[in-house]
Amino acid sequence: MRGSKTQGRNADMVREATPPLRVLIVSHMHPRISRGGAEIAAYQMYTALRDMPGVTAWFCGGASGSTQPPLGTHVFQPFGPDEFVIGNPGYDHWNHSANSPRFGSDFRDLVAELKPDVVHFHHFANMGVEALLQVKQAAPQARIVLTLHEYLAICHHFGQMVKRPGLELCEAASPHDCVRCFPEKSDNDFFLRKLYLQRFLKLADHFICPSRFLADRYIAWGLEAERVSVVENGQPGLAGEDLPMPDPSTLVVGFFGQLSRLKGVGLLMDAADDLRRRPPKRGRLRIEVSGDASNQPPELREEVERRLAGARGVVTVRGPYDNKRVKSLMQTCHAVLVPSIWWENSPMVIQEAFAARRPVICSDIGGMAEKVRDGLDGFHFRARSATSLSDLLRRLADNPQEVLNLQASLARPPSVAETVAEVRGLYDRLRTAEPAIG
Repeated sequence: MRGSKTQGRNADMVREATPPLRVLIVSHMHPRISRGGAEIAAYQMYTALRDMPGVTAWFCGGASGSTQPPLGTHVFQPFGPDEFVIGNPGYDHWNHSANSPRFGSDFRDLVAELKPDVVHFHHFANMGVEALLQVKQAAPQARIVLTLHEYLAICHHFGQMVKRPGLELCEAASPHDCVRCFPEKSDNDFFLRKLYLQRFLKLADHFICPSRFLADRYIAWGLEAERVSVVENGQPGLAGEDLPMPDPSTLVVGFFGQLSRLKGVGLLMDAADDLRRRPPKRGRLRIEVSGDASNQPPELREEVERRLAGARGVVTVRGPYDNKRVKSLMQTCHAVLVPSIWWENSPMVIQEAFAARRPVICSDIGGMAEKVRDGLDGFHFRARSATSLSDLLRRLADNPQEVLNLQASLARPPSVAETVAEVRGLYDRLRTAEPAIG
């Protein structure tokens, strides 16, 4: 009893010594409007901080074209008293700039009213990089943290670092190379764009990247290495025992997500065609596709539907799914397939697969190769090679024990609580350091 009382007094002293923390989490979209990985990660961080003793937290997310504020303001609260949605009627995707003067004024007024100690941006899209300056103007004492979820500042092609029009991988950005993708622009245009973005990003006190690959790309682009930390996005609901694998007599490989070109839908279909022509010798294989192409251009939707119909026997279409059910859906498979043809950063689907205790079969590039250790967390195939993928799937179908054995060595993703605790420590360090002055 004496020890527990002492420990209790020590805990009280620690709480008293830690000053209250006020945090504003900013996301480019509110997850009730758009359920992307970055939006979900940002909102999970907000809810975890909100529930911590000694922390006051708010969430601010961008609006969509179908969800706009009432006339007279850019800020409204459709989802709760501590959650704000901010609409931006004019956004320049070239400079990532919010064109409406009133937008900046309304965001500045919101920050001034809340008086946060830390403003943590997840993305600068929809808000504009000028939002970092607006924070400095409205709350000079606040520290600014920016989580980078992709390569938007580096690459004008939707931040995906693939070349136009053929989607070849881009190793590094330069004005000369970027003009090849966008001939309507000049070398000077790209030079000035980089200067503009870097000028505002200098106002951030610290950057977080969910993968080392992404961090290294941004450091090579110009961010100071000492202001960049790698912190993986946490996963909810990790408690509980591993569920056993399904019957391995038929190897079931699941694809989860949007059926888009960059996510590798064409590669998947090409591999399925090859598997129909040359099936496994001893085992059986089924690829289950959960997701759809509803947000893709009409011509791609038609192509995907046609090719999926032609792949019956190898591919089974499960259709769209509620992300809340993704763990149970993954556990009906033996492995999760991530065939993206771009670098990726830290795909949410990989962390979800690990949380479901399922290995990942993925392209051998970028954040995918970093997160999945070949032979321990899953298997790599040569990026963009349908033959490499089909050969691997044939081998695993004939030898399913290779997949089953990986459950013992699978990495465990951090929980949301672990990620937020690490970020909270970063906040505390920044509050005692000199702020960035840009």
